[in-house]
Amino acid sequence: MSATDGTVSLEQLLRITEGIRNNVDQVVKGKEQVVTTALVVMLSGGHLLLEDVPGVGKTMLSKALARSIDASVHRIQFTPDLMPSDVTGISVFDPETRRFEFRPGPVFAHLVIADEINRASPKTQSALLECMEEHQVTVDDTTYPLGSPFMVVATQNPVEMEGTFSLPEAQRDRFTARISMGYPDPSAEVAMLAAHTGHGGVSPLDTLQPVTDVAQMRALITTVAQVHVSDAVRHYAVALAHATRVSPHLALGASPRATIQLVRSAQALAALRGRSFVLPDDVRDLVGTVLSHRLVLAPGAHTTGTSVASVLEEVLRTVAVPTPAPTTAAPGTSSPATGDPTRA
Repeated sequence: MSATDGTVSLEQLLRITEGIRNNVDQVVKGKEQVVTTALVVMLSGGHLLLEDVPGVGKTMLSKALARSIDASVHRIQFTPDLMPSDVTGISVFDPETRRFEFRPGPVFAHLVIADEINRASPKTQSALLECMEEHQVTVDDTTYPLGSPFMVVATQNPVEMEGTFSLPEAQRDRFTARISMGYPDPSAEVAMLAAHTGHGGVSPLDTLQPVTDVAQMRALITTVAQVHVSDAVRHYAVALAHATRVSPHLALGASPRATIQLVRSAQALAALRGRSFVLPDDVRDLVGTVLSHRLVLAPGAHTTGTSVASVLEEVLRTVAVPTPAPTTAAPGTSSPATGDPTRA
């Protein structure tokens, strides 16, 4: 891979993502797996949903990611009275020109932080549907393209909490992955206290410097898109998705969009692991993160103790994992350790 075709080397990718990890670690301590998932979503060109109780660092993580990229960043605070036009923009009549002029909303940015997205009504939530899927905004029969790359990082409180609206299935399906922050362990929380108290009241977030820019992010995404996916791995991803669609415990299984995003995420995870090809383990490791928020349990499933997590565990147990392709090494010699063992 070379810069001449709009890509970067895997070594460069790992160096840049390590810089982003270090930035986030200065603000949110002890969340290595969460940061890895955020990087997977970013490198796959997707959108990220952070769900957890208030105060565990969802917004801080979003801002740390945003500060790590020299790009346009807008934050939208979702509230019950927020209107769709407050997100996408609005056409305003100019009496001098006697024409309507479009004034872009905060969604016109490379990275959009949708804070507490489920506090807004479903009507306002739907303003993001076209943006997230088609990277464009249509207002008054005119379509306006969004920048590239374009990523939405949304935070939401659990639906059991007051003042929240459940995200519709169509909205959830547009998020590549959903992760929960969880409470930090005591040692990480002590380190977080040390970072956020003292120092003259200066937040570690204010000292973060960008480690990459828009052009380089586009190159990173292009590089990840070229990570090799064998036919065996593609068939495995489809088999996993199909198993959720026929499961008697689910009323709604994984969509074809979910399958695409699962494979794209596996490409990003493989790149972060230093490989130019995807293994079945890359797919398996992302099944829960990429699929769980899209699935809906069948009526009555709760009464038997069934959960989405347990259904996915059963799917992973029952769907056969592709076996490595036979080596072509000559008798008495060892085959190379590198290369895609499932390459078709």
